[in-house]
Amino acid sequence: MKIVSVVLLGTVLAGCAAVSQRPVLYPNAKLKQVGESIAQRDVDDCIALAHKAGASPGGSAAGRSGMQGAAMGAAASAVGSLISGRNVVESAAAGAAIGGAAGAAGGAFQEGEGSAVFRNFVGRCLGERGYDVIGWK
Repeated sequence: MKIVSVVLLGTVLAGCAAVSQRPVLYPNAKLKQVGESIAQRDVDDCIALAHKAGASPGGSAAGRSGMQGAAMGAAASAVGSLISGRNVVESAAAGAAIGGAAGAAGGAFQEGEGSAVFRNFVGRCLGERGYDVIGWK
C-alpha cells in the first residue's frame, strides 16, 4: 500500500507541475512602466479570465495517458501473476497504480505548455493590456 501511495503522490505532483506554467513577458515599455509586481497581477487576472471563459491549462493528455498506463499496467501485472502463481487481483491493482502514475507523469510532460486555447487566451488578454508574451515557463 505504501508503494501505491508514493506513486499516486508522484502523479499529483507531476500534474501540478504541468499546470503551474506561466507566461514569460518580454521587457517592453509596458513592463518597464508598470513593474514586475503589477505585471504579475495582470497575468493572474488574465489567467482567471481564461478559467472563467472555460479554458483550462491542460490535463487532458495527462489524464488520458494515466488511464492508458493504468490499463496496460493492470493487464501486464495480471498476466505476470498468472504465470508466476501470485495473487492476480493484488498484482493487477499494483500494476494499475504504477502504470497510471507513469502514464500521467508522461502525459503531463508531453503537454509541455498546457492547452493552446488557454495559452492563446492568456496571451491575447495580456497583449490587449500592452504586454508581449514570448513563451511559457
